[in-house]
Parts: sequence; C-alpha cells; structure tokens
Amino acid sequence: MVILLFDNRLILRQLMKSEIKEISPTQRELHIEVDASSLKDAYGKVSQRYAKGASVPGFRKGYAPLDVIRVRFKEEIKQEVLQFLLPEKVTEAIREHELQPLAEPHLHIDNVENVKVNGSESIKLHVHVEVMPEVPMPDYKGIEVSRQIKPVEEKEIEDLIANRLGQEAALIPVEGRASAIGDTVIADLEGTFADDPEGQPITASDLEVKLGDEMIESSFTENLIGVRPDEEKEFTVSYAEDFSSQALAGKTVHYKAKIKSVGLMETPEANDDWARSLDEGYESMADLRNKLRADLETYAKSDADARIRNVAIARLIESHPFEVPNTLIENQSRNLLNNFAQDLQQRGVDLNKVENDFIQMAFSQMRTQAERDVRGAMLLDKVAEAEKIVVENDEIDDELAKIAEYYRTSPDEVRATLEKQGGLGTIENNLKTRKTIEAIIEHANVTDSPWVDENAPEPVVSTEKPKKSAKKKNEASADAKPERKRSAKTK
Repeated sequence: MVILLFDNRLILRQLMKSEIKEISPTQRELHIEVDASSLKDAYGKVSQRYAKGASVPGFRKGYAPLDVIRVRFKEEIKQEVLQFLLPEKVTEAIREHELQPLAEPHLHIDNVENVKVNGSESIKLHVHVEVMPEVPMPDYKGIEVSRQIKPVEEKEIEDLIANRLGQEAALIPVEGRASAIGDTVIADLEGTFADDPEGQPITASDLEVKLGDEMIESSFTENLIGVRPDEEKEFTVSYAEDFSSQALAGKTVHYKAKIKSVGLMETPEANDDWARSLDEGYESMADLRNKLRADLETYAKSDADARIRNVAIARLIESHPFEVPNTLIENQSRNLLNNFAQDLQQRGVDLNKVENDFIQMAFSQMRTQAERDVRGAMLLDKVAEAEKIVVENDEIDDELAKIAEYYRTSPDEVRATLEKQGGLGTIENNLKTRKTIEAIIEHANVTDSPWVDENAPEPVVSTEKPKKSAKKKNEASADAKPERKRSAKTK
C-alpha cells in the first residue's frame, strides 16, 4: 500500500486494485478497476447460461451458436455481467479499505456508454461511500451554566386549589325553568359537514356545555339557551378559518343535539372542612397551601435542573462543529416528521388533505433540528467513552420497574413487550444517555442566579420626546412625564 498526500487530502492507494480518496470527513470515493480476466470469466458464464435457455429462430432451443446468442442478447448479457461482477468488486474494495458504509454505496461506471464486458479491456468505476466522521473528543468539562429556580407565586397555589375545587364540583339539576347563561347543558351531539353530508359524522355523548363560557364556541351558547331535558335542538355552526381545531376550521357543521339534563355546577367552599375531606392528610387550608407550595418548589427545582442539562448540551453542540452524515440527518428528519404527523392526526387533521408544500417546508425545518440531534448523540457517545459509562443489568431492572409502576403492570410484562419490539436496547441507550448527561453536569461550572422570565414581555418605552419647558423650574416635571407614560404602558 502506498500513502500519498495530494491537495492536502490523504490518498491511500492499493496498487493494481483500488484507491480511496477522502472527499470530506463523511464521504469517501473508491476508484476501482475491474480486471479483464474477471470480466471474461463472468461474460463466458452468463453467455453460456443464456445459450442453454434461449429460443432463437432457426435453431433448436439451447443449440444456437454462442456468437449468435451474444449478438442477439447483447444488452441483457452486458447488464447481467455488470450486476453479477460489480457489487462483488465494490464489496471487496470496501472490505479492503476497512470502510463501514452508512448507506448503500453509489456506483458510477466510467464511460458507461462504451463499456465492454467481453474481457477485451478492464472496466473502471468510482463509488461514493458515506461513513461516520472521526468525532473529536469533546471538551465537555467546565461548561458554564446558570441555574435559575422559578419562585412559586401565590397565584399558582390558588389556581391549583381552584382546579381541585372544579374537580369536586357537582352538577345540580335546575327545576321549573329552561337553560340560561351560567347553566351547564349535557347533551348527545351529532354533526354533519355541510360540504360532505354523507361523510363520517361528528358524534359526542354526554357533552358538557357551560353556557356563556369563553372557551365554548358562542354558537353553542346561543342555540342551547332556553332548552329543557329531553328536548332536541338542531342548529348550524360556521367555524372561523383560524378556529383552534384544524379539522373544523373554516367548516360549516349541522348539529342535532339531544338534551339530557340542565343544571348548575355547585362548587365546594374552600375551607378547612373541605381540605380535610380530601383524605390526603391535610389538617387545614393552610396545611394544604403549604404542601402545594412545597410540591411546586420541588417541581421548580427539577425544572431548573432540566434547563441546565439542556443548556449544557446545547453549548456542547455549538462549540464542536463537525460534518454530520447526511444519511443520519435524513433518518432523524423522518422520525421527527412522523412524530409531527402523529401529533396532527391526534388533533383531528386529515393528513390526506395536507398540502405537499407544507410537508416539504416542515421537513426542511426539521433537518436543522435533526442535525443538532445527531451531532449531540455523537458527542454524547464520545463523552460516554471518555467517562467509561456502562449500564448495569440492575439499572435496567430498576427502569423496567418504574415503567411498570407508571403503566400499572408488571416488570415482566414490560420486558416481554419491549423484547417483541426489538429488545431492551432502547432502555439501555436512554439510561446511558442520562448517565452521560449527568457526568457532563458534574463537570460543569454551575452557578445559581436570580430567576429571569424569558417569556415575559419587554417593557414598552415611549418614543415621544418630552416637551421643552419655557421655565427652568418646570424642567423636572417635564422630564417626569415620559416616565409616567412608560409606567402606564408597562402595566
């Protein structure tokens, strides 16, 4: 083997067989010359096989002269010789140069129009092979990250209590009158699309509609005011183009409603008796609030830890640029697109009606995220190698137990399900990734900082210039006016 340096690229040349060029960190180009003797041998075998089975006018089947067969089936024999011989030679060259292709190699025959397979001359071809790049050992120690723990606000606690009160609320039937604003109507609903009356109808049983609720489409409130139990009501709703459900946006639906009951939601009073009635160990409302605060503070700390992990990985990726194999990016992009499609389906979107341009735009946007995902995974593998991270069997067992507890089943059933889906590799990989990220955080420079809400709107600063005062004694009051305007707009 001869090693050459040409145009700052390393060329490994195997004399008389093949040579390899590094086109990029993820691309190799093999130049292969198939010798004439191999071609001649393959040409003879393929020709003989055609001769035995070919039917040629003027000759008995299998007795036509070989030269006639080669002329009559010239192109077919040529294609078979190439298909028989070239993949074998490409495989040999890949093995010779110790390549591990990530995808099917792309083969190109030089001067393909004039190529001869009868063994009178050799054939030259070049093959593009995508491989994993040499990932540098990342500098993962000492990454600067800031932990910001969101303080718990009283409103969060009150919202949780209000939500729990809502769960404890009971519907008390109204008597002697029809439904009115503030009532809750329970009905069975069936809807048909105006543009597709024979299509699959919309059906809902025991649908609760609180009349006047801002979360309820106003047409439902308007048409269900004044109804009584056992009545039937038909009405039409035309949904806005920007309606939250894409399946209904811009649609007109004819509804039939069977009224089952009309009532008022009675919510318990938030007092010590109610807190004790929850049977969760609360002695009073003060005790309930204290425990809710403790839970929210625990969640805030967990959320802060999750953010520093995300920031650390993002900075690791940003500080280590290298070429990522396109095949891996494409695979991850498809995974992201499939997840996106499943999410759309769960929201009621008919994927058959989604424009192709939208799909292409989504796929293009996902490539950026996919590249970051792949680069991050490759870097984490190198960190795991440096930290000598391994996953023990008892760690897998513990993870299976947690999954089983979450889904209220047994660890054996979880294991059996995973093994049917391809084994426990996913669990092991997830645990390895988790331990690797923990190692990065252990080596990071973590500082605690005050909470900054990145989603909070920025204060609006007035662009109006203060008017100049004719008297100096009024300058202070003139300068203060813009400040009052800014304060008003900020609220």
